[in-house]
Formats: sequence, C-alpha cells, structure tokens
Amino acid sequence: MTSRASDELIDALAQTTFAVLPTLTRIAAEFDLSLTQLRLFGILRDHSPRIVELADVLGLDKSSVSGLVDRAAERGLVRRVRDSADKRVVRVEMTTQGRELATHGMERLNAELVPLVSLIDTDAQRTLARSIHTLLTMATAR
Repeated sequence: MTSRASDELIDALAQTTFAVLPTLTRIAAEFDLSLTQLRLFGILRDHSPRIVELADVLGLDKSSVSGLVDRAAERGLVRRVRDSADKRVVRVEMTTQGRELATHGMERLNAELVPLVSLIDTDAQRTLARSIHTLLTMATAR
C-alpha cells in the first residue's frame, strides 16, 4: 500500500514527464533525431558504454541498439572504439560532431525549460535536483 506522500510524488513525476516529453521530442526533431537517439546522446555525454550496456539502459535489445549506433555513426555523430584495457571490448563514444550536436541540444533544452524551473527559487531548484539525482541513482542501482 502506498502512502499519500508517495501517491503525490508519483503523480508529480508522471505530470513532469508529460510536461517535459513534448519539449524533448520537439528538440530531437529539430536535430533530426528520434527521442531514443536523444536519450542515446544523453548517455554518451558522460560515458562510453558497450552496446549491451546501452541496451540495458535504453530498455532495447542489443540488435536495436546496434542499429541505432550504426545510424548515428553514419551521420558522424558516434564511433565504436576498442577498450584500452580489453581489446575485445568495443565501446561507443560521441565524436566531436556528436558533442557539438549534444551541446546545441542542451542549449535548446535550457532555453525551453529555464522559464519553467525559474518559477521556483534557487534553493528549491537545488533541493529538487538533488532529490531527483538521488532517486535516479537508487533506481539504477536496483
């Protein structure tokens, strides 16, 4: 059984998703990307994972992610690289062109969402950001 506070939080998370998802979809389209490709760039911004790791995070099968990476590689946005510690392992990383696209995408996202988040004071923004990061960290550790 959930508590009233949990119900309110779950509803708030769902409503936030509904508010942000159209913005993400629109920005992805501006860069000729799907929403899944945009998620891929969000992951690659901070990591150079293996295909199987990408598949796990994206909730897709390995062949779908491989195709996703192939299409991004054809555009010069990502590349496959051998792991320096284990040459059998292939990782995916953004190219310079991919990083530039990701930077422009984040600039667009900031332009769209800053007016929304600026409705709450800076301390509340920091608290909310920490809480979301904690939630996401705990969710990915499960």
